[in-house]
Amino acid sequence: MRIHDGGNRATTASRATGGRRRAPRWARIVVAIGAVLTTGSGAALVATEVLIDRATANIAQVTLLDEGPTQRVARTIDGPINLLLVGIDVRPGWSAGARADTILIAHIPATHDQAYLISIPRDWRVPIPTDGSGHGGGTGKINEAFGAGYQGAGTELEKRARGFKLLSKTLKAQTGIVFNGAALIDFQGFQAVVRELGGVDMCVDQRASSIHLARDRTGKLVRVSFNERTKKVYNVPAGARVVVHEKGCRSMPAELALDYARIRYGLPNTDYDRQRHQQQLIKAMVRKATSAGVVTDLGKLDRVIKAAGRAFILDTQGVPVDDFLFTLRGVAAKDQIVLRTNRGTYNPTTINGVSYELMSAESMAMLHAVRDGTLAGYVAAHPEVRHRETAAATS
Repeated sequence: MRIHDGGNRATTASRATGGRRRAPRWARIVVAIGAVLTTGSGAALVATEVLIDRATANIAQVTLLDEGPTQRVARTIDGPINLLLVGIDVRPGWSAGARADTILIAHIPATHDQAYLISIPRDWRVPIPTDGSGHGGGTGKINEAFGAGYQGAGTELEKRARGFKLLSKTLKAQTGIVFNGAALIDFQGFQAVVRELGGVDMCVDQRASSIHLARDRTGKLVRVSFNERTKKVYNVPAGARVVVHEKGCRSMPAELALDYARIRYGLPNTDYDRQRHQQQLIKAMVRKATSAGVVTDLGKLDRVIKAAGRAFILDTQGVPVDDFLFTLRGVAAKDQIVLRTNRGTYNPTTINGVSYELMSAESMAMLHAVRDGTLAGYVAAHPEVRHRETAAATS
């Protein structure tokens, strides 16, 4: 059944109350950078505090997690912490208006000394519940839940919050995972952060043809279109050639880095390969953001932080940000552990002419371990769920 929303009643996306609060993820990054800067001078610490204030002043904080009568949310971070991170693409002319390209669960065990990342396949076939605003529910791909909730009247912020709520409600119904916080970022905002970083160093581990970009006769990047039904690129200007990312390591500008991380068509494991490339991009951004070329240039650092502030919408469920900072202080010192659903292999199932992804029993057990706060033990007993990076990706 195709998912759609015929409702037109706006759901108010209420801003957090209780005064201006700082955003946990980016404030933590800046605090870490500040620690590096203070080794040079006390003035740098003052400058860093100013940057934190400037960044967090721009971040919208709204209710993103569903709080219906049967939905439970976590308002404490004393035990295991689960965060729902969603990346969306919004384009004029789409019937859905917006879609969730990236759905990521970040799990921090009760020891608060490690972070696990699990990417949810966007084609996972799930029941999508009603949302109380006219959407009648149905069965479809999990990324359609965001688009269904996004439909209808309201401001852009209200529509995004409504879409996120339906997506989180759908995911919670399938996994039982209760989330402590959430973050939403769109493609344009993500690209703006990478642009202010001055690009990132990426290692392409497999040849990939773009479905978004081409180079014209002068070498300038131009946007092209892609038909998902025919799997064909179109609207390519005369004399232009579609961008092809060849294997190897190189510095990429924002447009190319984001393009590579979005490609799934033509790759052996489609969405799973894209998930891996997206996680590689995030790590490349962290490396660049904490490099000497950024942390010692307060002007550049200011621009990066402000771009990040404009890009994110956050929901901390009322937990004071200082509590997040203190509780997660040990996480930054360790690498993130990336876990794979369906062992990173794409095995589509066609139902009524539509290709879906079904979640294996092993993957559901892993998600239930997130729910139960026992993921560290599950991963220790099932090391095959861990993603092993190729040499190219870690160069």
